[in-house]
Amino acid sequence: MDYINPSSNIPVPPKPKKRWTLLKILATLALTILVFGGGVAVGRGDVHLRGLNLGKASSSATNLDYSSVDQLYSLLKSDFDGQLDGGKLIDGLKTGLVDAANDPYTAYFNQADAKTFNQELTGSFIGIGAELGTDADNHIVIVSPLSGYPAEKAGLKPKDIIAAIDGQPTTGLSVDKVVQKIRGTAGTSVKLTIVRGADKPFELSITREQITIASVKSSVDGAVGYLKISQFTNDTTKLAKSATDDFKAKGVKAIILDLRSDPGGYLKTAVEISSLWLDQGKTVVSERRGGQILSTDYALGGNVFKGLPTVVLVNSGSASASEITAGALRDNGVATIVGEKSFGKGSVQQVENLPGGGELKVTIARWFTPAGKNIDKQGITPDVLVTISDADVAAGKDPQKDKATAILLSKIGQ
Repeated sequence: MDYINPSSNIPVPPKPKKRWTLLKILATLALTILVFGGGVAVGRGDVHLRGLNLGKASSSATNLDYSSVDQLYSLLKSDFDGQLDGGKLIDGLKTGLVDAANDPYTAYFNQADAKTFNQELTGSFIGIGAELGTDADNHIVIVSPLSGYPAEKAGLKPKDIIAAIDGQPTTGLSVDKVVQKIRGTAGTSVKLTIVRGADKPFELSITREQITIASVKSSVDGAVGYLKISQFTNDTTKLAKSATDDFKAKGVKAIILDLRSDPGGYLKTAVEISSLWLDQGKTVVSERRGGQILSTDYALGGNVFKGLPTVVLVNSGSASASEITAGALRDNGVATIVGEKSFGKGSVQQVENLPGGGELKVTIARWFTPAGKNIDKQGITPDVLVTISDADVAAGKDPQKDKATAILLSKIGQ
């Protein structure tokens, strides 16, 4: 692309004297975010559901000189050979500002992107059925493929790196931007370039489809109740409580809580699910920034599973709200954790509503278990490590669930 060398001696046009320059719009945007910083938060379970108190442990602010931005806009407007779209320029400015924070979970959404983002926890959307995150090197990775959907059927696994989408590298893209590129129209396909460990990169073409998630499944095997939570959505607590009625009617004496490949969901739901086991007032999770505790969430009561021996199953696809729940139950001494180390998604995002329908999703803190252990990048390490091999999967075996059942039967004397 042709451009003007920044070292060339080209006079800068005077700033336009319009009432609303780009500088003023940006300043107004920044002020609006500050004024309405306590807005309602929505979205993923690692997303804050309360307004952030900006007076608490706020990071040191950087005084930005916006004059260079206004100067750049003046040059672009006077010299660009083409038609400029003011709305797209503003969206681009907001996107660039937020992306410069260099955090994979902090993102700006315009109105259309915000609508897509907020559809995720309705339990229905069009995509390949996989939760995405980042690894320690900021690669975009599969957190967990959702059971029964295209990503899992195509063979994607937790920790797989998505190196490119339809031939375009993902380097430098946020998680949300990658999600937007992967989603599309039902029946169309997306080509992913995958890096798995030290293996040679390979490509997968995956057909998008409508993803409808049943967040809770349950069954009873003898005296052991099995509760599988695939995602912490807005109907999960209601469905889980229905399962508790069934367990009670069938005389269940012990419980397996399966959070494997559960990418998370609402924090509120994680607190409600944990409360099925914990006494009211017991700590579920704390939110910290640096060394300061910003807030703590406590069990709500109604602990219908109190006293029932419980095993929680986790794997590398267990993230966010599922890690909060697993950590809460273990640290409060009501459950044993079996399986593999969880993903380690413990950063807290708050969503701010912006004028015009856009949203800012911004990382504000980290989640810690009741025992003070950092979930982010650390994950939850099982009390009993049990792996599942490809051969186990092919043979339809589940050694993790088998181990959980054996532990529980020994505790209830069967």
